[in-house]
Amino acid sequence: MKKRLFTGAGTAIITPMHEDGTIDYESFGRLIDWQIENSVDALIVAATTGECATLNDETHIAVIRYAVERAAGRIPVIGGTGSNDSAHGLHLTRMACAAGVDGILAVTPYYNKTTQKGLVKYFYDYAEASTVPLIVYNVPSRTGLNIEPETYGVLAEHENIVGIKEANGNISKIAETMDIVGDRLDLYSGNDDQVVPLLSLGGIGVISVLSNVAPQETHDMVAKYLAGDTAGALKLQLKYTKLIKALFSEVNPVPVKAACAALGFCKNVVLPPLLPMEEAHEKVLLEEMRKAGVLS
Repeated sequence: MKKRLFTGAGTAIITPMHEDGTIDYESFGRLIDWQIENSVDALIVAATTGECATLNDETHIAVIRYAVERAAGRIPVIGGTGSNDSAHGLHLTRMACAAGVDGILAVTPYYNKTTQKGLVKYFYDYAEASTVPLIVYNVPSRTGLNIEPETYGVLAEHENIVGIKEANGNISKIAETMDIVGDRLDLYSGNDDQVVPLLSLGGIGVISVLSNVAPQETHDMVAKYLAGDTAGALKLQLKYTKLIKALFSEVNPVPVKAACAALGFCKNVVLPPLLPMEEAHEKVLLEEMRKAGVLS
C-alpha cells in the first residue's frame, strides 16, 4: 500500500513578500500558524500560488525549509519543485527533500512540454530523485500539456508516485483516469470550484487556493463529504462559488495575495511580471469576501 500524504484540504500557500521582493518570514510564520489552527490538513509550499516561477533557487528552498521548521510536524509540508527543465527540477527536488519536506508536488513541464511517453520518463525521474512521496500536478491551462488517463495508469505503477493534483477541468477524463488507476493514486482537486465533483469520483481532498482565506471551511467541505454529509459539503461548495470566481478573476496568485493582504496577513506584493490586482477586480473580490463572511 502506498503512503498517503494527506486527506482533506491542503493549502497552496502564498509567499508573503516585502516591497523589495524579499521574503516576509514574520508574516509567513503567522499565516502558517493560522492555517494550522484552522484545521488545514497540509501545506503546499513554493508552488504556483507561492510564486515558484519567480523565486531563485536559494529563496525557493529557504521558503520550503522555513515552512517545514514552522509547521514542526503538526501537518505535512509538500514542496513544489516542478520545472520545464528536468535537471533543474530534479535539483530542486533533492534540495527540498534535504530540507525535510513530507512530499513533493511536481507540475508537468511547461512551454517546451513533451510527449505522453516523455511525461512518464519525467515523473519517474522525479520519483527516483525524491526520498518522499510524489504528487503529480496536471494543469493544462498553464502548461499547454495534459496528462492522459492511460498515462496516469503507467505513472500509478511507480511505488513513489502516490497522488494526482488534477486541474484539467474535464470531469469525463478524470472519471476515466480513476477507472484506470483505482486506489493506486490519491486524487486531489486542483480546482476549488470542483472539490465536491472530484470527491464523488473517489477524490480524497483538494489542493486549494481558497483555503488561504477560508481554511476551516475548505477543510470542512472535504470532511463533511467523506463523513457522508454530502448535502453539507455541497452547501459549502456552492456558498463559496462566487468568492472562488473572484479569486481567479486575474491570474493566480494575484487575487489571493490581495485577499490575504485585506485580512492583514501580508503586504499586497507580487513579483514581476505580475502586478497587484486591478482596482475594479479587487473591489469585487473584497465584496465577495464580505458576503462569504471571510472579511468583516
